[in-house]
Amino acid sequence: MMFEPIPYSFYKPGTAYFWVHFGLIILGFLIALATVIGQWANPAPYGKHQNSNANWGPMIPQRLGHMISDAVPGVVLFSLVYFLYSSEENERNILNYVFFAMFLCHTVHRGIIHPLAMRYKNPKVALGIVLGGGIPNILYHWLNANHIAIAGYYSTYYYDPRFILGVLLFLAGFIINRWADWKLRSLRHSKGSKGYYIPYGGLFEFVSCPNYFGELVQWIGWTLATWSLAGFVWTCFSCATFFARSRHNHQWYKDQFQDYPQNRKALIPFLY
Repeated sequence: MMFEPIPYSFYKPGTAYFWVHFGLIILGFLIALATVIGQWANPAPYGKHQNSNANWGPMIPQRLGHMISDAVPGVVLFSLVYFLYSSEENERNILNYVFFAMFLCHTVHRGIIHPLAMRYKNPKVALGIVLGGGIPNILYHWLNANHIAIAGYYSTYYYDPRFILGVLLFLAGFIINRWADWKLRSLRHSKGSKGYYIPYGGLFEFVSCPNYFGELVQWIGWTLATWSLAGFVWTCFSCATFFARSRHNHQWYKDQFQDYPQNRKALIPFLY
């Protein structure tokens, strides 16, 4: 089997579509850079770090806000872009639909199922916080939907190690992420409270934020499987959020609980 550095056909270089797509990718890298700088200094003010003194606009229900920021760009926009964009030159095959199903599997859980099942400590969230999370998602989800809608993957890519390993990593990360969210949710349920507690068991023995670790593994797998700049820039933005957010969450746990395990890392077992 011959190795193809780029295993698909895409927009022709020099066309308007080409420049729009890759121009937005450059914008995506700049937003990721700004995100890691901004969030490293100050955590995004939601969840554990929500600040009632800051004015981020009118308050809306937390569940609704979560759906607006995640489900609208991740499910509605992603699906519209995928089905409305097409290319006469690059014919879709089963791989395009596999990628569509993979991405939607995550965003349906993240944007619809998770908000409905979650026991939120704060029932309200500021609209500004919702928009701050949702607007970047619009860019990155459009880019990824646009890529898998247009890219004509070669038939030999079914057997490519990049595709196989990428899908396996995505599935492993999805399972870790779902398990960690379930563990946190069931901990609150068992305590009969919406407060915060020290989680134990599984990857929680090694890191404070296995939910972020699982999602990070997911998007690394996505980037590898799609072999796309759209996937890569989304993973960079996710890393910018996860590394900074997990650092602040880890410190928050240590500040709140004197008996918090000192051997835990923030995000990556044994490393960070």
